[in-house]
Amino acid sequence: MSTESATTTLLWDGRTPAARGPAATLSIEAIAAAGVAIADEHGIGAVSMQAVAESLGFTKMALYRHVRGKDELLAVMVEAAVEEVPRLDPRQPWRERITVFADALADVWRRHPWVPWVTRGRRLMGPREVAWVECALEPLVDTSLTPTERLDAVFLLFGHLRNTHSLDTAGTQPWHDPALGERLRQSAEHYPALADLSSVGASEDNGRSFGLERILDGIERLHESRA
Repeated sequence: MSTESATTTLLWDGRTPAARGPAATLSIEAIAAAGVAIADEHGIGAVSMQAVAESLGFTKMALYRHVRGKDELLAVMVEAAVEEVPRLDPRQPWRERITVFADALADVWRRHPWVPWVTRGRRLMGPREVAWVECALEPLVDTSLTPTERLDAVFLLFGHLRNTHSLDTAGTQPWHDPALGERLRQSAEHYPALADLSSVGASEDNGRSFGLERILDGIERLHESRA
């Protein structure tokens, strides 16, 4: 039997506020909002317990009455930043609903570009963040994919959106460097396919729309082959 961590309890149930003292006037919501504001303006590297405390006019020790450290601070920040999931119209085809989901997630990441960085790997998730996974899974219930295949499809979908979010989160590509492009043209006999495209460049959305359509094409073909 697993034991629930204090951070999970905080994210899902909240924490009883301090009854008195300076920390009593603080709240998880205020702390999370302050952290999000710092990360949005200065990047995630600027976020610390000290920086958040100072922005709120409190000491760092006062924050510890609400969040036990940097990991919990980041967890409540993510919960605040991801906001509520979009309302998907069940009357729309499953493919259109997934596209609405993908556009909404990309919009959240554009407003909070640090979120894709801190939501990687094994970590604790709150109800709002989990709701985004539920939002991606829900349209696939209308397909003939098995439950495991639905999870695999959502994993693939999130990975694609993360990889195409920006050049900072995508893998390094040779066409991003103009100087390297010139090298490719000079060495066209060794890299003919790249040399032909060295002056073209990637699409404006780093291939997000193209890749999303191809992923959905594959899911649709599998669904129809079984239906």
